[in-house]
Amino acid sequence: MRLRLAISGPARADHAGFYQAIASGLYAARGLNVEMFHGNSVADVSSRLASGVAELGLARDSFGALRLIADRAPVKAVAAFFQKDPRVLIAHASDAPRDLSALSERPLYVEDADWSDIWSWLQSKYELTQEQLLRPPEGMLEPFLNDPQSLMIGSLTREPALVATSRPELRTRLYLPADDGYASYAGILMAPNSFARDNTQALKDFIAASVEGWNTYLNGDPDPAHALIRRANPATPQGSLDTARDLLKTHNIIDSGDAALYGLGTMSAERWQAFAEQTKGAYSVEPDWQAAFTTAYLPTRK
Repeated sequence: MRLRLAISGPARADHAGFYQAIASGLYAARGLNVEMFHGNSVADVSSRLASGVAELGLARDSFGALRLIADRAPVKAVAAFFQKDPRVLIAHASDAPRDLSALSERPLYVEDADWSDIWSWLQSKYELTQEQLLRPPEGMLEPFLNDPQSLMIGSLTREPALVATSRPELRTRLYLPADDGYASYAGILMAPNSFARDNTQALKDFIAASVEGWNTYLNGDPDPAHALIRRANPATPQGSLDTARDLLKTHNIIDSGDAALYGLGTMSAERWQAFAEQTKGAYSVEPDWQAAFTTAYLPTRK
């Protein structure tokens, strides 16, 4: 059976478990022919699901899933492959704040407009001002490198490697909102309700193979996944992929929380409720968080 997975943005380490499952024949062994569709934005994922161009989609975070529910889209989250949102704040180690509560008046450089959601949470929790958030037209890397008091906002799988490549001697400190109470999942697999209903076994097989792919990527040889990622996105340096994998492991992005108890991909009602409460008022219509997800297609819990 052919399954097409829609993803926003180019191929990178965030998708390595799926590429590992392709390269290692884990999908094929279950009779699945999986294709990865990389779009330019989150909207591409939604439109491809709605039009039937893709059977499955990857939401970057819990916001994406709850927004679909608020918009009455007939889809559900069926697995969350990242237990922690991998978005990160990077500081110069020489002048690093003691924690995220000490960001007042510091410049915060950002490029990704999709940070607007998590920025609302940061701004509210730590009493930050909109003036602190800076989007330099020339890009954020050089301004950050040249200002020891500043922080750069990005993804654990991208920006730390960019900094290391550009200024190898610079020591940095990383801060994950996920470690300070931000309850979002990431790497969330979304399935249209009708597809899940009519293709239950195929969906279960896809999730099981993806779980195995992420396990072997983290704990085995990552080269099969990296080779396919670099083929899909030739601009990606091998060193960046290696750094991203190391950071995913070091910060327990994939196998912490409930995943440590019940296996990769798992989700809990407690986490979905906590996130919905954290982001109340951020949607056009308040979503029913209980309608946003189901664990019915996950592998049997340990």
